[in-house]
Amino acid sequence: MATRAETARLAQPRTFSERLVGWVTRSPVHIVLLAIAALWLVPTVALLVTSFRPRSDALSSGWWHVFSSHLTLANYSQVIHTGGMGHAFLNSLYITVPATILPLTLGAMAAYAFAWTRFPFRDTTFLIIVALMVVPVQTAFVPLLKLFRENGHLNTEFYGIWLAHTAFGLPLAIFLFRNFFITLPKDLIEAARMDGASEFAVFRRVVIPLSVPALASFAIFQFLWVWNDLLMALIFVSDPSKQPMTVKITQLLSTYAQEFHILAAAGFLLMAVPLIVFFALQRYFVQGLLAGSVKS
Repeated sequence: MATRAETARLAQPRTFSERLVGWVTRSPVHIVLLAIAALWLVPTVALLVTSFRPRSDALSSGWWHVFSSHLTLANYSQVIHTGGMGHAFLNSLYITVPATILPLTLGAMAAYAFAWTRFPFRDTTFLIIVALMVVPVQTAFVPLLKLFRENGHLNTEFYGIWLAHTAFGLPLAIFLFRNFFITLPKDLIEAARMDGASEFAVFRRVVIPLSVPALASFAIFQFLWVWNDLLMALIFVSDPSKQPMTVKITQLLSTYAQEFHILAAAGFLLMAVPLIVFFALQRYFVQGLLAGSVKS
């Protein structure tokens, strides 16, 4: 047993250096992760700092001389108004929000059917949908373009790109949600049905409130995929007035080839919204990814 003196010594609050040494010896993995995170963070910080520096400072010295520079918002004003990134920002929202909500809603309803209802060839159909996840999006561009052109959806608002992103996002949504739904307590589903609730009521009042982590994790994936997409935007949005930020920033590269401060402001505008979305929903991210991996 520990003596009274040892007990009193252990009970005393440790100094900062002692706590730091104890944390270092117990958490070597944390140190490695922090170092990797810092390395990944450096380009983002450099981009942010450069976006606020005037042209003369950005061309004459590195971003680490930020404390000797005069920071300004003129770069963002020029990009938004003169470069057209303000209108492109709205176009990105018009494309991304519906292209995230549609597969999220349809995928959740389809996954509920695969998880909690019985119908012929249910498992076979689910396996076919999962197999569609490995189909490259490039293989469908020609038939989709032909289909949209024949039905007048190619240059009609954003219908074409909404449908394209929804079609390629549904397999992942159904796979992720179905694996999560089957882990929900069966007693809750059966109790709701015995109380006279319809399948839609069970889905809306029981399944959806319990599945927020899975829904949020897919929403992050889909939002980031659509927001950062360039290939589909170039193909399915041919109207220049409806092109998103990913297309507009490629045009700025030719206009402001040597204007690093302008390109930095445009680049940070492009990545600002995904960062906000990720950090707002990050508490659901890991929980949603791991959900359904082990059935209890």
